[in-house]
Amino acid sequence: MTLPYKLACLCDLRDKDGRILLLHRLKEPNKGLCSPIGGKLDMTTGESPAHCAQREILEEAGLEVPIDRLHLLGLISESGYEGKGHWLLFYYKVLGPVWVEPRDMREGRLDWFTPSQVDSLPLPDTDRRIIWPLVRQHEAPGPSGRPGFFAVHIDCTGGEMVWRVEQSER
Repeated sequence: MTLPYKLACLCDLRDKDGRILLLHRLKEPNKGLCSPIGGKLDMTTGESPAHCAQREILEEAGLEVPIDRLHLLGLISESGYEGKGHWLLFYYKVLGPVWVEPRDMREGRLDWFTPSQVDSLPLPDTDRRIIWPLVRQHEAPGPSGRPGFFAVHIDCTGGEMVWRVEQSER
């Protein structure tokens, strides 16, 4: 059986204290778990990943963020996620602090968490074991003054997740 391939973005927003804005999801995928805000690219219009990140940040956080404040920190491919499909995720970090009032919304509850709190939250296994560690390794500004970049492929098709980092720049 051929599984569908979905394209989406995840958006990493931080406040002035370095806390991370996460959504405690009420809907699938990842219902009941915490993840960065984001969503699927609009395939009918041919939306770019960066414009999708902009749109999702506006829709879910109510913030207008210019493209030049979006840094592509990671490219994450997941094959056979939950046995339902393949995902290609563009992980954008918003450069500089933002503020959003914690609140309930249609998708779930938006709230701020310190980086040390993230590990104790209910997270998708891929996020806990692979994505958050890679974000931590690449988020600090490098010689260019900008964060790094990683590309990772996660094979979720077997009983045990297997992943490989295909590119890493710090």
